[in-house]
Amino acid sequence: MVSSGHAQCCANHGLSLLISARIGADVRIVLFDAGPEAYALSRNCDRLRIPLGEVGAIVLSHGHWDHAGGLPEALRLIVSANGGRPVPFHVNPGMFVTRGMRLRNGGILPAEPVMTPVDLERRGAAICNSPEARVIAENLFYISGEIPRLTPYERGLPSHMKLAGDNSVWEPDPLIMDERYLAVHVKGKGIVVFTACSHAGVINVLRDARSTFGDIPLYAVMGGFHLSGAEVEAVIPDTIRDLGEFSLQRIIPCHCTGWRALHALAQIYSEEVLMPSAVGRQFVF
Repeated sequence: MVSSGHAQCCANHGLSLLISARIGADVRIVLFDAGPEAYALSRNCDRLRIPLGEVGAIVLSHGHWDHAGGLPEALRLIVSANGGRPVPFHVNPGMFVTRGMRLRNGGILPAEPVMTPVDLERRGAAICNSPEARVIAENLFYISGEIPRLTPYERGLPSHMKLAGDNSVWEPDPLIMDERYLAVHVKGKGIVVFTACSHAGVINVLRDARSTFGDIPLYAVMGGFHLSGAEVEAVIPDTIRDLGEFSLQRIIPCHCTGWRALHALAQIYSEEVLMPSAVGRQFVF
C-alpha cells in the first residue's frame, strides 16, 4: 500500500450529498443533488466506495447546473448498480426553466439547463414532479415545499434571470422559488436540515423548518448558505445574528457559503458546533 493522488477525491464548484437514515437495521439512502458534472461524481463515488445500488431516491434541490449537471451520470451509475430498477426522482416544475445571469454590460450569460423529465426518465428516473412538500423513503426524509421569503434582508440573487413565456424574453428571477430543502429527524437530537444552496436565505429555510416541525428542535444545518460574492456578502452580519435564535448544535457550511462568512462564523461558534465541510468528508448525527 502506498499513498497516491490517484486515491484522492475531486473537488468542483457544486454540491452533492449522500444521506443515510437508519431505523434499527433498516437503512435508507438518498442522493441530494449530484454536483456539476459527471467526472467528479463518478470519481468520488469510486474513491469513497459509495454503495450506489442501495440509493433509494434522488432529490434535486433546485434547477442550477452546479447541483444538477451530474444527474445523468448519477442515474447511469445507480441503475447499473441496482440491476436496472427505476430510481424515484423528486423534482418540481419550476426547476426546468432556462436560467442565466445578468452581466455588468447588460448582457445575459445563459446557464446549462437541467435535463428534462422525459430525458431523465429515459435514463432510469421514476419522476415525481410536484411543487408540494412530501415525505419519502419510508417516511424517513422530508422534502420541503416552497420556502416562504419572510426576512427583509434575504433577497435572493439580484442578477439572476430566467426565460419567460415563450422563451423569448429574459426577466428577473432573484428569488429562485423552485429551491427546496431536505430534512431528517434524528432520534434524541432533533431535525437536521440540508439546505442545498440557500438562495431562499438560510434563515428563511430554518424558520420554515422550525414552523414545520413544531416542538422538535432544530439540531443541525448543513449545506451552502449562499453568502459568497458582492451581491450577498452584506447580509453576513444579519445572518449570523439570526442563526443564534435556533440554538443549533452543528453548523456545517459548504459550497457557496464563502470564506468571509466562514471566518465570521468562526468568531462566534466553537469547533464543536462549526464544522466546515469538504469533498469526501463524512458527518454522523
